[in-house]
Amino acid sequence: MRLIIRREIIRMLIELARGSKVEVCGFLFGRRDGDDWVVEEIREVPNRLNSPNAFEMEPFEMVRAIEEAEERGLEIIGIFHSHLECPPVPSKRDLEGMRLWPVPWLIVDEKGNYGAYVLEGNKIREVRIVEKE
Repeated sequence: MRLIIRREIIRMLIELARGSKVEVCGFLFGRRDGDDWVVEEIREVPNRLNSPNAFEMEPFEMVRAIEEAEERGLEIIGIFHSHLECPPVPSKRDLEGMRLWPVPWLIVDEKGNYGAYVLEGNKIREVRIVEKE
């Protein structure tokens, strides 16, 4: 099980985190390839909580992002967000969201650290990230 993503997308997400005083969030769109998730593009969605330690995607923008991706033949293959006040590992609040969205969650911080995780049953499993050019 791997999350395959272009290096430039990782850098872009880290820069989004560095440039924000609140958690940034959004979708990873792409396709499944066997056990792999292949990221083709990202879509930032406003954090309606406007919080440095929590996020909720703005519902109208979520729907619009999903519809636009589906029109291009892409599917949701992950959620991304940043952590500003703690390491880039799932928080208790993230676990609640991971139950609703059973896809990899890519978490970045402004220091350049990141990780991807899925929830399998009640256990968090780290997803191997494969960066490509």
